[in-house]
Amino acid sequence: MTSLRSITVGLGDSSSATGILDYLVRDDAHCWIRRGEGLVAFGEAARFTATGPGRFRAAAAWWQETVQAAQVDNPLGTPGTGLVAFGSFAFSKTSAHESRLIVPRVVVGSGASGAWLTFITDDGAAELSADRAQAELAGWLEEVSAEHSREGTDSLRAGQVSEEAYKAAVAAGVERIAAGGLSKLVLARDVVADLASPIATAQVLRELAARYHDCWTYSVDGLIGSTPEMLIKVEDNVARARVLAGTLDRANTHKIEGESDAAYAERVLAGSEKQQREHEFAIDSLTRKLEPYTSAMTSHSEPFVLELPNVWHLASDVSAELTLEGGRPPSSLELAEAVHPTAAVCGSPTETAGALIRELEQMDRGPYAGPVGWTDAAGNGEWGIALRGAVVETPTRVRLYAGCGIVEASTPEAELAETWAKFRPMMEALGLRR
Repeated sequence: MTSLRSITVGLGDSSSATGILDYLVRDDAHCWIRRGEGLVAFGEAARFTATGPGRFRAAAAWWQETVQAAQVDNPLGTPGTGLVAFGSFAFSKTSAHESRLIVPRVVVGSGASGAWLTFITDDGAAELSADRAQAELAGWLEEVSAEHSREGTDSLRAGQVSEEAYKAAVAAGVERIAAGGLSKLVLARDVVADLASPIATAQVLRELAARYHDCWTYSVDGLIGSTPEMLIKVEDNVARARVLAGTLDRANTHKIEGESDAAYAERVLAGSEKQQREHEFAIDSLTRKLEPYTSAMTSHSEPFVLELPNVWHLASDVSAELTLEGGRPPSSLELAEAVHPTAAVCGSPTETAGALIRELEQMDRGPYAGPVGWTDAAGNGEWGIALRGAVVETPTRVRLYAGCGIVEASTPEAELAETWAKFRPMMEALGLRR
C-alpha cells in the first residue's frame, strides 16, 4: 500500500453568498453540499473497490490501514479536515456494481467553524505547505467545464423497467404484502436520458444545490443527485439521521378553497394512515438497527412535513449518543453498514423485502438507494441515501432512478405517478421534459 501524506490549512470565513459552490466548476469534481457548506474535491490519490456482502467491511478495513499508514498535518482537527475519502456503495449485496472509496488530491471544505483546504499526495518527496496546497487548488481551477447546450434534441426513454412492468411489479408486491410475510416493499424503476451534447455535471449540481438547499447534493465518480435523506452522520461521538417515508406531489394538489400549501400537506400527508404506516416502518427500521451502538437515542414523537420544491415528505430526525468500544465510538462507515438498508428504501422486514425486490424489479439498482458520502480519518462522516439522482454512464447518456414505498393500500397508478414526481429534480436540472 502506498502511504499518503496530507496537509490541511485554514482559509478563514467564507464571505461568498454561494459558499462552497464557488468551487464547483469542474465536471470531474466530487462534492457533498448543503446550504452552501460542505466539501468539493478534485483528483485522485487512492482508490478502493469491492463487491458483495463484505463490501462495507472491506472498505472500512482498507480505510483504517490507509489512515494508519498516512502522514497527516491537520492543526484544525474538525470533522471533514485532514485525510478524507468520498464513497458510494451498491444498494444490494448481490450487485455487480463496484462500491468504492476515493481519496482525492485536493479538498476544499466549509462549515460553521470556517473554511479549509487539504492537499493529499502519494509522493513521498512532495512539499507539504500552505503554498503548495494553494498552488494545487489553483491548478485544478484553471480549467472550468463548459455548460450543456440545451438544443431541444435531448430525449428521455424507458430504462430497464418500463411503466407497464413497474405497475405490474407494484400489483404483485401488493398481493405479496396482503398474503403476509412482509408489511412494506420499496420498488424502483429507471429512465434513460440521451443528450445531444455532453452532460455538464457541474452545472447540474449547482442547479440542484441552489434549488434543493435543504437536501444534500452529492457527486461521487459519476453518481450525482440531491438527496433529502441522511442515512447516518457521525460527528463528535453523536450519530444523526433523517428518515423520510410518505410522499405527496406538489404538482398535483387538490386543495380546499382557501387552504394553504402547508395546511394541505398536513391534512393529506400527515393525516393519511397509509403514509403514517409507511413512515413508521422506516423509523422503526433505523432505530432498531442503530440501538446496539448507542447509549441514548431521541427522535420526534410525531413526524414533521418536509417541504421540497417537487414534493412534501413525512420526515423524522433521529440523534443518538454513541457507545465507546475499545476506547472509540463506531465510525460512520461502520454505522452505514449497520443501518443499510432501512425500510425507507427496501421494506420491512428488510431481508424478506430485499429478496422480493430482486424478484420483482428485474434490474440491478447499482448505487441507487445505497449509501453515498464521505468519511474522515477520525471516523466522522456523512452518508446519505443515493436518492433523487442519476448515474452518468457516458458523456451523453444518464440513467435516472426513482422508487416508492409499497404497502397493502398502494395502487400501481399512484405509485407510478410518484416516481415521476421523484424524477423531477434530475429532469429539471438536465432540462428534460416527459
